[in-house]
Amino acid sequence: MREFTVPPLATAPQVGGLADVVFDHAADDPGRVTFARKVDDRWRDVTSGEFRDEVMALAKGLLVRGVRFGDRVGIMCRTRYEWTLFDFALWSIGAQSVPLYPSSSAEQVLWTLHDAEVRACVVEHEDHAMTIGSVIDRLPRLTQLWQLDAGALADLLASGQDLDDDVVHRHRLALTPDSTATIIYTSGTTGRPKGCVLTHANFMAEADNIVARYESVFHSRPGDEASTLLFLPLAHVFGRMVQVAAVRCRVKLGHQPELSAAALLPDLRAFRPTFILAVPHIFERVFAAARRSAEAADRAGPFDKAYEVAVRYAEAAERKAFGAGGGPGAALRVQHQLYDKLVYGKLREAMGGRIRHAMSGGSAMERRLGLFFAGAGITIFEGYGLTESTAAATANPPERPRFGTVGQPIPGTTVRLADDGEVLVRGGQVFAGYLGDPKATAAALRDGWLATGDIGALDEDGYLTITGRKKEVLVTSGGKTVSPMALEERVRGHPLVAQCIVVGNDRPFVAALVTLDPDAVAHWLQMRDKPRLPPAELVRDPDLEAEIRRAVVAANTLVSHPESIRTFRILAAQFSEEQGLLTPSLKLRRKAIEQAYASEVEALYRT
Repeated sequence: MREFTVPPLATAPQVGGLADVVFDHAADDPGRVTFARKVDDRWRDVTSGEFRDEVMALAKGLLVRGVRFGDRVGIMCRTRYEWTLFDFALWSIGAQSVPLYPSSSAEQVLWTLHDAEVRACVVEHEDHAMTIGSVIDRLPRLTQLWQLDAGALADLLASGQDLDDDVVHRHRLALTPDSTATIIYTSGTTGRPKGCVLTHANFMAEADNIVARYESVFHSRPGDEASTLLFLPLAHVFGRMVQVAAVRCRVKLGHQPELSAAALLPDLRAFRPTFILAVPHIFERVFAAARRSAEAADRAGPFDKAYEVAVRYAEAAERKAFGAGGGPGAALRVQHQLYDKLVYGKLREAMGGRIRHAMSGGSAMERRLGLFFAGAGITIFEGYGLTESTAAATANPPERPRFGTVGQPIPGTTVRLADDGEVLVRGGQVFAGYLGDPKATAAALRDGWLATGDIGALDEDGYLTITGRKKEVLVTSGGKTVSPMALEERVRGHPLVAQCIVVGNDRPFVAALVTLDPDAVAHWLQMRDKPRLPPAELVRDPDLEAEIRRAVVAANTLVSHPESIRTFRILAAQFSEEQGLLTPSLKLRRKAIEQAYASEVEALYRT
């Protein structure tokens, strides 16, 4: 199949902008809980009426401080309630938000703020303020800097007290769906980041169609209040889409700024969301932590058996959904019921106890991991999209997920494969273009189709599988073309592996660099009564090397011999964003990694 379309389920609004629902919901049901805000380590409910009042007060404060219709305001902050508040306040007066990753360097901040001609900026704390302060002399348009942890929000709320509400409403009503809502800069695996111009209509088309299609997910049980804990970075389009969708469909939303298990798991248990949205890395870490806990309790064998039962159970259910089987047999159902009490229920309880569904995007998820979670009672709907498509372009449908794929086009979207296999996307969520870059816009938008740069395949039911990136395909010196993504994903599936990069461009064969997960390695050493060694010595441990070799051998079963990983090297440190080796969304910067580890790569090819 070369093209697949899913008709829209939501009608595109003809008037208004994203902030309108804040005022509409408050007028309709001011006492309904819209947010939960963490204050002094306790979750406090925020009603739609309270949120509307805060949005209005902040919007007036911003106007008094000189922010005008069409102005751009930067936000440099972790995921927290105040970010959402600023977004909707800015949209209430027709201003445009420009996200900055909290980890951005001074040069990255300088480029974004200069390119977007930002007039004012909100930062979370002093470190962020100092980062901007170090380049502020080169930003003549930036006239105001507000620091949240220094009381800026209270000052802004107070400063607009004397302004009439009608001034905000006049600004809000001047917006149209085609007005720009935000400029999100691509993290960029190569070159300068480009500013993606996303409109209010883009977010409406994306959020409203997803909400309509996944109604059973967002409101899964009568009387069970739908809620989600947002821990994705709001500087990323995925997190922003979740924020908008939650507000538009009245899902209770909480914010969590820390992605570490030590911070996230207690808040999952306290907040008890009904569904979550995350990247595969989160689910990989949850699974790895559960496996380590079982091994520490001398129950690794039962856990592994439970894993296989969950995978088989989910596979049988999947076959039934596609008319290829009768579902799990009696014996498998009995085994599954047993392990639900012993293993699966504990896993769900660790994630809050109410989660039955999740959505995953940002990178590929290994099929068996998705099957395991589904068998354990948490169905993960994997999807695919870009900043340029306002997050999801495809996602697995709730009634028939096909694990290992990124699903069908979301409603209102068409996916087409070009002659070379490149994935093309068309729909209401496709962006307006790159800010101030008509050449790049023309390259990305071809007769209304977004050229994604990803290579994929469509099956007979319209499910898309991403097989690689056009620019990341390796060609060995023998002329063999290799897509590294599947190999890297399989190696990374090993509990001890944190990252894997496959190399081999213009080389005689394919090889790999592998980094380790510190928590998993510490547990592995403890279970084997091995001493803790410095990383440089640890990577030479023959038992550890044997473990990683097993992961490489498993990955090689996916490809032909000329495409297989012939050798590998374990590195003493992980690739990091601070080193410039990862994008803020944790994608590998391949060229930068190969340059930084040039000697290690050369060593792989020495005879």
